[in-house]
Amino acid sequence: MRYAFRLAELLGHTPDRRKRPGTIKAIVEHTGLDRHQVASLLKNEAKYIPLDALSRLCDYLIDQGHATADQLPGALFAVNAENFWEQLARRSDIEIVVGVRQGEGNNSPENAMVVASDSVLVGELLNGISTLGGVAKHIGEGPESNATTSVPMPDRIQQSLVWSPGQVSLEDARARATEVFEGFTEAQGDRGMVCIGSVKSNPAVELLFSDAFGCTPFVTEDDVDDVSARSCPFFLRYRDSDPKPGAASAGMRLSKNMDAPEPGFYYEKDDGTWEYAGGQGKDTALVFYLFHEALGRLDMVLSGFSGRATRLLAKTLAIRGEEFWPPVYHEAGVQVGAFLVQYDDAESKPSRDDLLYNTGGAAKIMPLSREAIARRMARR
Repeated sequence: MRYAFRLAELLGHTPDRRKRPGTIKAIVEHTGLDRHQVASLLKNEAKYIPLDALSRLCDYLIDQGHATADQLPGALFAVNAENFWEQLARRSDIEIVVGVRQGEGNNSPENAMVVASDSVLVGELLNGISTLGGVAKHIGEGPESNATTSVPMPDRIQQSLVWSPGQVSLEDARARATEVFEGFTEAQGDRGMVCIGSVKSNPAVELLFSDAFGCTPFVTEDDVDDVSARSCPFFLRYRDSDPKPGAASAGMRLSKNMDAPEPGFYYEKDDGTWEYAGGQGKDTALVFYLFHEALGRLDMVLSGFSGRATRLLAKTLAIRGEEFWPPVYHEAGVQVGAFLVQYDDAESKPSRDDLLYNTGGAAKIMPLSREAIARRMARR
């Protein structure tokens, strides 16, 4: 069992340098602790903490009204997850964000609809969280278990809807996505956001990727001088017929001098070169998550290149969720999981079998390059 030190979470301290209201200075002045030690504790990077330092921090939290004496020091510690579904289930609040499209009739929220593939994925997500991928019933069993073992479960799960690009004006679609995403990032406490879909259908996905990799949202990077300058270590190339909202994580070219000839997902390898994962002829999906240990904050995207890939991803998560763990990158209190999932026969027509049979088990799950992600984390 691994523990995280949640001082940042109790204080509402954010890793964004632009939003830090002198937290470190205030703690140092009140406690007399070393500035570097405080910074390390806020990032959950400290290997140990002396009892004297722990006592001073508890006094500070009580004096400033962040916690009561009976809550400490326990409130400063939280259990880190040990598998993919537990990472979600240990969040106190989960927000699922889905893109919606207009139905027939007048343009109004009453005619908005969620596509079937996204609904299938949301359903499997809820099932996985509530059952820990089917293993919750076994917790507490076995010779090493004890009666106090409990199944982690969110206190609250909510769904938020955003407009898909092309359904309303681009400004309205982005404004609604920004409202939802900023509401999540500015909240305090242990929480998680799961964005369903790609930037083609859910603009909150672009905001999440931009926040994760420190780039400007809704601004294309197709015109960077070299592909090494791309902010994201993966890239979605639109179909010619797709809506093409400006995005740092998607577009039509990898750079000024490098084409992306086929629609689908591309990814960066250890050596900095890029490779095509699929989309045309090999349906592809993306699983991405970023967890800030000190904040208890989880950002996640579950995205299929096509509706079929989205449905198949739901099935893959149902029976092979454990293969999206451990994270490919884990440094300085930040965990990043990034996986592409390949499915064959993308050109086959939708059939009854897609709804009845669990073909997701035939997927190839590919962890993305730790080195490529580390290069992006160093730039933030």
